[in-house]
Amino acid sequence: MRDPGKPENAMARKRIIVVDDHPMSREGIVQWIRNEPDLDVCCEAQTAEEALDAVIAIKPDLVLTDITLPRKSGLELIKDIHAIAPALPLLVISMHDETLYAERVLRAGGSGYVTKQEGGDTIISAIRRILAGQVYLSQRMQGQVLQTFAAGRNALLRPGVEQLSDREFEIFQFIGQGFSTLEIAKRLHLSPKTIDAHRAKMKSKLGLKTAAKLISYAANWVAHEFRANRSFP
Repeated sequence: MRDPGKPENAMARKRIIVVDDHPMSREGIVQWIRNEPDLDVCCEAQTAEEALDAVIAIKPDLVLTDITLPRKSGLELIKDIHAIAPALPLLVISMHDETLYAERVLRAGGSGYVTKQEGGDTIISAIRRILAGQVYLSQRMQGQVLQTFAAGRNALLRPGVEQLSDREFEIFQFIGQGFSTLEIAKRLHLSPKTIDAHRAKMKSKLGLKTAAKLISYAANWVAHEFRANRSFP
């Protein structure tokens, strides 16, 4: 028997998991999606662990996730989901600059990237395009990413933090937020020796000779990112 509280086409709606640890931001995204007759939010999650459990239990049509999540980043979540459900479309919506993350998302197994600044119409358009089997990036990013993938450009030739691996970039951000090696190790479930090894690689790639210079560089980078995005949830 049909639930009278649901529209006739409810069963045809594509089921989406929304992953975001900011309640106000998540609620806004959920509302945008549920206003569409062909889309629905089947689960909300605040952490990568919750999202992964939901993917296994619910088997949604799409996962929409933020980059910045507690304990494990959205990039790591994408890799985990891609390992168990390689055909599941994954869309990132984040306040962070797409020039830093869009390519990383695609390499991790994601299908697209939208900044929160774009608004609801763009997010819905990106969702529909990805559900149709396509990739979504802004026009600005399409040419850059295609050129990078076609040329097979070596990451070591890139400037600044773009040359860091996903794990190094994640640790770099924790360093910039003032976390110690031990604190980062606990958050990422890695050994302090592993964190120190990543620190050494970061110093080499960024041309920084001391740990103090790495901390200063990372702190300045994080502060710049915060100022650039402070208007968004």
